Amino acid sequence: MFKYGKEMAIGFVPIFILFLQFFVGVNTIPLVLLAVIVGGLLFMAKTRGNLATVGGGSRGKARPPKPLSFDQIGGQDRAKQELVEALDFLIHVDQISKFGIRPLKGILLTGPPGTGKTLLAKAAAHYTDSVYVAASGSEFVEMYVGVGASRIRELFKEARQKAAKQNKESAVIFIDEIDVIGGKRDGGQQREYDQTLNQLLTELDGIHTSDTPRILLIGATNRKEMLDSALLRPGRFDRHIAVDLPDKKGRAHILNIHAQNKPLHSEEVNLDKIAEESFGFSGAQLESVMNEAAIYAMREEGEVINQRHLSMAIDKVMMGERTDREATHEERERVALHELGHAIAAELIRPGSVSQVALLPRGQALGYVRHNPQQDKYLYTKPFLEGQIMIALGGAAAEEMFYGGRSTGSRGDFDQAMSIVRSMVESGLTDLGIIDSSMMTPDKWADVNGRILNELMERVKRMLESNREVFTSALSVLTTEETLSGDRFRSLLGNAVPEEQLLAAQ
Repeated sequence: MFKYGKEMAIGFVPIFILFLQFFVGVNTIPLVLLAVIVGGLLFMAKTRGNLATVGGGSRGKARPPKPLSFDQIGGQDRAKQELVEALDFLIHVDQISKFGIRPLKGILLTGPPGTGKTLLAKAAAHYTDSVYVAASGSEFVEMYVGVGASRIRELFKEARQKAAKQNKESAVIFIDEIDVIGGKRDGGQQREYDQTLNQLLTELDGIHTSDTPRILLIGATNRKEMLDSALLRPGRFDRHIAVDLPDKKGRAHILNIHAQNKPLHSEEVNLDKIAEESFGFSGAQLESVMNEAAIYAMREEGEVINQRHLSMAIDKVMMGERTDREATHEERERVALHELGHAIAAELIRPGSVSQVALLPRGQALGYVRHNPQQDKYLYTKPFLEGQIMIALGGAAAEEMFYGGRSTGSRGDFDQAMSIVRSMVESGLTDLGIIDSSMMTPDKWADVNGRILNELMERVKRMLESNREVFTSALSVLTTEETLSGDRFRSLLGNAVPEEQLLAAQ
């Protein structure tokens, strides 16, 4: 009925306007213009509302997130323990009031991208049986003054309304990339960012922990040093929880979680080995490793995922997909010698550290050596860092040995080597002693870089020159087979002379 009435009204209005214009003599042009303007405004408002609903974020009728428990998050045992302890303040209200404990208003999660900060926030809402409202810091940034501040107010208002509607006693508000709106204020003219931050501080101060629903704000950032001190003080973000890259045990846990729905070859696949080879990977990268391994298995029309698929997936996540670059014979031989220089230097300095030598173009690299750290390290000594620099310079040293000069393929190696030199200087591991890096001029940086790198380049040249026959025996095998496993490469090394023996003989 309503449908046909609407259609009749749409057909009647233009006829009525024509009747007034031509038979009654009324000037209907102003009415027509007014109707067009009003209709346009209504259409824009409706379109914006639809976009807000589809866009999700903190507004609109977004789907509620699937329940996520802390048991489903791997590799962050310490962070989960700290977070659960803070969340218990929302649950055990009577107990904390007995001890006079002030419940927390805000929790800040800091750490590299892909380590699970968003997952921890979702699990926090599930653990406390709270309403979960999420937003990103970029949603509050607009060119119009006051829009960000109003959206902050709407976010807290929405959390309270949802909690009341669902009869929940608490709500968790999660703001990802909080550094976008919580950056340090420069004390100058008021900016839109400052007004948004001021409103966020006001909302935090307005949270009364005795009120119902109780509000807990969880922020996430990978740039904690950029946040304003007013946001970090106690009474606002009371807890700062570091969500770091997982260690070997954590990586194995994450891999096992993501392997639960995948058909692994039970007798062949060793996830502990994959966890060992994926040093420095985040949780998101480890999930991608399992996903890419499944894609490789499906591409080969296999029934299960093998260890080879997982190794290929690590290379894919680390360096990108294999490309179809066609290199000349001379280029392939130069790249092979370059990678053998890295591999021989690595194996002689740290025996057993080479996992694979490949002459396959991936991403921007024409070849690569995958290293297999024996154990996770977080503290580095001067000898260890010098060894890392020598391994990085091994490719350029090999090219100089056989071709008398270097190529542009060593550019990334030199960047890595200079980065290590910078870490050594800033850690007081050079002959400069303990020094503030801000005191270093460009000339001083050039001098210390040149001195350290030239000395280590001479050392790695002597070491590789003493093992020249290893290059000739391994070159033909690598150019033919394109990949060498760590064990196969070590068998080709034979009786290579380590650096320690060279130094003792001098």
